[in-house]
Amino acid sequence: MPQELIAERPGTAELRAYTERELKPEEIRLESIFSSVKHGTEFRTFNGDSADMSSKWDSQLRLHSRGQVAADTFPKSLGNMCLARVSAIGDRVDSLSLGDLVFGHFPIRQTHTTLPEKVILKPPGISASGLMYWDPADFAVGGIRDGQVRLGDRVAVFGLGAIGQMLVQAAKISGARWVVGVDPIERRCRAAVRHGVDLVLDPGRVDVGVEIKTATGDTGVDVSVEASGSSLAFNDALRATKYQGTIVSTAYYNEPMEGLLLSGEWHRNRIQVISSRACSEPLVDWGWDFERVQSESLALLTEGRLVADDLIDPVVAFEDVAQAYSEVVAHPERSIKLGIQH
Repeated sequence: MPQELIAERPGTAELRAYTERELKPEEIRLESIFSSVKHGTEFRTFNGDSADMSSKWDSQLRLHSRGQVAADTFPKSLGNMCLARVSAIGDRVDSLSLGDLVFGHFPIRQTHTTLPEKVILKPPGISASGLMYWDPADFAVGGIRDGQVRLGDRVAVFGLGAIGQMLVQAAKISGARWVVGVDPIERRCRAAVRHGVDLVLDPGRVDVGVEIKTATGDTGVDVSVEASGSSLAFNDALRATKYQGTIVSTAYYNEPMEGLLLSGEWHRNRIQVISSRACSEPLVDWGWDFERVQSESLALLTEGRLVADDLIDPVVAFEDVAQAYSEVVAHPERSIKLGIQH
């Protein structure tokens, strides 16, 4: 029987056997080749401590309803992206063929039964690792566009996880002259340097605001992008950003923002703060929607302008994924994005 990675309860990953149902005429079946996880948001829900699980989202009012707890989501499928091969086709499907390579948002399991419109044909020339970065690239492209990074700008990226790695590259593509990455994890900093960041700073070792102001002739960066979800990083962004500069936040702040200082620099420097989430529509720019952001992100990855081939680490065999998943959750410094070879 095929297997899937699930969390039966918070904080516990395990492989579980399942039975595929009969294929409907309008459906396709896929055999997984390569999968990945979504660090950050997925790990919080895996541990059962996401704010989205503690209060119900009201889509009409666009707010979380205090006192209304969201429905329990366990057992929970784990994983976020998958490259797969079409292994079976329903009688009414004419848009795909047996053996086609496709990808999409799917959990970590050995097979998938879905509709043709839920998958995208793998473009030639892009690696499995590149496809796994389609999701973080979406939010990086959205963040850079929301921040209106322009030719010659100086940009700081706080948090060099998967989205942060795409942000530093997207900033350069958009014309940024100088990009600094801020993260306490050495593995992430080394990766950002390989991909063109001009300076990396460990916030545990230096005063980030002073270092960035000094490096920019006492001015500060034009745009800071906060991608870590840390109130301390947000404080550093306030200190590093120039007078009338912009801070874009692509992060999810799961914990109360204890220690956030909205005095000092916030009070004096007229800094603009933008919340960026590429899939929250309508977007600000006329003619742009999430589908266009996704299309542009995939094009940049396929063309090699956004590079992710060395950013999937470690890659583990499917039979070892439960242990590897738990280890990466416990030790985030050991991986930027976990890959699974089926």
